[in-house]
Amino acid sequence: MLAASRARAQDLLTKRNGDEIQAKILEITPLEVKYRRTDNPDGPLISVYKAEVFMIRYANGAKEVFGAPAAPPALYQTGPVARALPPGPVVPGDVVLPDEDVHLSGPRLGFTVLTDGPLSRGRQELSGLNPFLTQFGWQFETRLFRLPNGVSGLAEFVPLVGGLEQGQFIPSVSGILGIRGPKGFEFGLGPNLTPIGANIVLALGTSIRTDSGLNFPVNLAVVPGNGGARISLLVGFNARHR
Repeated sequence: MLAASRARAQDLLTKRNGDEIQAKILEITPLEVKYRRTDNPDGPLISVYKAEVFMIRYANGAKEVFGAPAAPPALYQTGPVARALPPGPVVPGDVVLPDEDVHLSGPRLGFTVLTDGPLSRGRQELSGLNPFLTQFGWQFETRLFRLPNGVSGLAEFVPLVGGLEQGQFIPSVSGILGIRGPKGFEFGLGPNLTPIGANIVLALGTSIRTDSGLNFPVNLAVVPGNGGARISLLVGFNARHR
């Protein structure tokens, strides 16, 4: 009789995957169901997410059925890596990937090295110009599209001021059309304007990401012309937006 009474005191927890657990339900919170197994009543307190529970049949015969978990927000791709689309305009064919929100607009600083040709050309306009120039500026970018594999098309606008360490003010402006991969590697090309003329700039770079949401982009740019090249290395920082 005691054994039969103990058996009737059991609750039955049925999970959504079909598992049935003989248990003693101790607490139900908005997120969890807490219980102890009846085959180990002095064992640890066990918690299971409420969303995983289909039904509880209590020892007194009453039962409680839990509704289906709320549907997730609409997604543009299926699978465990998809996220809800952020507010704002959506590019046709947009896909939201876990690491896609990498916005590299922000301050830039670095240096430019002039080879003999550009250095000679520059000294015609600026006497005493040294082949090593510091650079300070900002990079603005706009995403044009993003493919399902995470590759993005970008338009970038980069104004810089160089030569301040030499007491010079040498502005330059670059407009770059480029491609960025899902992991942050990018390359592109476009026009470059300086006081000594117009050229084409070739650029590539990547971004070092941190768990705190900061990005540290690193870019290498080469501007051929005037019998040589201008080679620039720029670094920066910015916050990743989600």
